[in-house]
Amino acid sequence: RRDKIVNELSKIKGVKCNIPDGAFYVFPDISYFFNKKNNNGDIIKNSYDLSMYLLNDAHVATVAGTAFGTDECIRISYATSIEIISEAIERIKKSLEKLS
Repeated sequence: RRDKIVNELSKIKGVKCNIPDGAFYVFPDISYFFNKKNNNGDIIKNSYDLSMYLLNDAHVATVAGTAFGTDECIRISYATSIEIISEAIERIKKSLEKLS
């Protein structure tokens, strides 16, 4: 599951994802998307804005990196099935592609 989510996230333009050492979370750098606009014209200013955008647009829950001292990242759990991971990453990808 770890390898699946890291590989799929790394294929998304603008997302940088390291391989986690343990646990069941990835912590990808999503700062590429800061200062981009969603389809409502709202500007993504930080990891909180991006987490809320993904929740509302992709219906995928993430945690803003500010909760862990790194605003450039979001936290995503992969403690689920491969099928759900694949679906969530596809939704995230489509939502991020909408940002301009």
